[in-house]
Amino acid sequence: MSWEPTLAHFLILSAAVFSIGLVGVMIRRNAIILFMCIELMINSVNLTFIAFARYRFEMDGHVFAFFIMAVAAAEAAVALAIVIHVFRHKRGVSVDDMQALKY
Repeated sequence: MSWEPTLAHFLILSAAVFSIGLVGVMIRRNAIILFMCIELMINSVNLTFIAFARYRFEMDGHVFAFFIMAVAAAEAAVALAIVIHVFRHKRGVSVDDMQALKY
């Protein structure tokens, strides 16, 4: 007799990962940690799409997850460029230092 995870298991895991990412976004002030927490939240959404696709035996969730990963990779590249730019000028990567980019 083998144990197989159900849809509820995947959704609970996804909710836990999303919650960890959300707490990290709300508490941390370091830009690199902030972007890592946003990536956690995006990956939890991907897990939810894949879980529902597996549950319904369709490929739609896989396609959405693929496009979300592509957009997340582009977002990570732009975010890293901004963080490097701020670090070169301010010698820190605090979110408060990025307020100077508005002006």
